[in-house]
Amino acid sequence: MAITLRQIQAFLAVTEQGTFTKAAERLNMAQPALSQLVRDLERELGIRVLDRTTRRVELTEGGREFHGAALKIVQDLDTAVLNANGLAERRRGRIVVAVPPLLAAVIMPPTIVALQQKYPGLQVAIIDARNDLVVEAVRFGKADCGVGTFPALDDTIERTTLARDSLMLFCCRGSRFAACDSVAWRDLADEPLVTLTRDSGIRLLAEVGYETAEITLKPAYEVTQITTALALVEAGLGIAVLPTYARAVAPKSVLVRPLAEPSIARDIVMIRPGGRSASPALSAFEALLRRFVRQLAPSEAD
Repeated sequence: MAITLRQIQAFLAVTEQGTFTKAAERLNMAQPALSQLVRDLERELGIRVLDRTTRRVELTEGGREFHGAALKIVQDLDTAVLNANGLAERRRGRIVVAVPPLLAAVIMPPTIVALQQKYPGLQVAIIDARNDLVVEAVRFGKADCGVGTFPALDDTIERTTLARDSLMLFCCRGSRFAACDSVAWRDLADEPLVTLTRDSGIRLLAEVGYETAEITLKPAYEVTQITTALALVEAGLGIAVLPTYARAVAPKSVLVRPLAEPSIARDIVMIRPGGRSASPALSAFEALLRRFVRQLAPSEAD
């Protein structure tokens, strides 16, 4: 069966206008061409849908049954076009974002506020989870995108760098580093260190810094959450090596200093399934997200 939308539109125009002449005028086409479209439709359906009289065209029994379905097809298509236009113009849409808890806390609220101010019809849902679960959510379609710091991923996942984030020293006001503009890793020797547990990528990078500086990393405290580490630093129980964006949740009494020799950094990236074009809603979200991520983790180039 090869029924066309044009045939359906011709049929509906005739039923609405009551005559082929008026229907042809409405569709801005010649009457013979319109009549041919209706005949082609009847041939494809295998039934007569219209009874032609000298004064008016009327629906047959089969025509009445087909009319309801044909009208719904056109209405559904019109709705689909309007919805597609709404998505293209970012008037509507829903984005599911997977992101680790701390990063979610510091970048998602301002990004969502800015998005809703600019595109009120767009909605954002958040999955706050560990990095590995963020990747899994993106890989299996539970999230449209993920944000975080990830190791090398296979080519089924597409990466877009949002900003470069450096490890920094967090200390209390009474620390000997309080007066320093920057701190070399070797100067951390023998300092009580508040660090994350070894299942954290941040901890592994801190170990690289200590090894490069040829000093021993001996944690005074090992914790799971960055906020816990910051609370211990605030209490004067040690220093911490944490990502730049941790400044957003650090108490005001906690000072932050750049770490040098070496400078250790990593990319904050957005990931999404490879081989798929980004929706207009996701593109709008990414542009705003990039701005706020760079504010939290400014690079030297910024």
